[in-house]
Amino acid sequence: MALIPGSDLDVSGLCLGGNVFGWTADREASFAVLDAYVAGGGNFVDTADSYSAWAPGGDGGESETIIGEWMAARGNRDDVVIATKVGKFPGLDNLRPETIRRAADDSLRRLGTYHIDLYYAHADDPDTPLAETLGAFGELVAAGKVRHIAASNYSGARLAEALALADREGLPRFVAVQPHYNLMERDYETDPRPVCEREGLACFPYYGLARGFLTGKYRPGGAAVDSPRAPGAVPYLDARGERMLAALDEIAAAHDTQPAAVALAWLREQPTVLAPIASARDASQLVPLLASMQLTLTPDELSRLTAI
Repeated sequence: MALIPGSDLDVSGLCLGGNVFGWTADREASFAVLDAYVAGGGNFVDTADSYSAWAPGGDGGESETIIGEWMAARGNRDDVVIATKVGKFPGLDNLRPETIRRAADDSLRRLGTYHIDLYYAHADDPDTPLAETLGAFGELVAAGKVRHIAASNYSGARLAEALALADREGLPRFVAVQPHYNLMERDYETDPRPVCEREGLACFPYYGLARGFLTGKYRPGGAAVDSPRAPGAVPYLDARGERMLAALDEIAAAHDTQPAAVALAWLREQPTVLAPIASARDASQLVPLLASMQLTLTPDELSRLTAI
């Protein structure tokens, strides 16, 4: 467990992504994944009000509802840290104060809880003044509906602006960021990581396995994978991707584990990263993800992967 700086939240070294709940994992499968995750030492679940509006028949809120029903069935709300997001729900896709207030109440209802542990702005909203957004978050914190706030998909410049405003006006401060970051996607290292390092923010990267590519199940010339996420892995099937898979295979063999565990272990060791986010649609997919929490790579292995 590690404490998120600037907060009172202790979280495990792997954050379970809830984007598949109500999409590729039905209620029963989702419960099985959540049970296995907690049994394996995890306590940090990430979702969003918009999951899974993109799925056929999806309206948004399905993931939160499943997580809420699971917590109610298990009676374990106080044992898990719940992160959700506002700003991309159909019809509530902005960060205006009235949107944040309504969306937060909707999320609390679906989750069946009185408070959200970590509440993200799902994406920057340049059309709404930061002071209004942070002010609305401040109201939620003061009311006890939200414990801490965070930012997803923010540039370094906007993140720095929000932090400076919060400090100047006495508004809640972001304590974490959630960027697109993994072995194949490294833009975070130049922006906004310098701001996070300077300001002491934790990083919880999404797509930690590059849409499944870093599991090793997508190979050049290999068999097609039956997954709605498969098209997202196709861009990585190039020469660099082949080098990455080869390195992951060798390092995984040396540790008697799987490539996914190695990829997540590398990510967890990067500056500012407290826990990568990864999802599983069944309990078997969760095994290497949990293994990553106990895996320590050597300096040479870390350097080899970083170089690729």
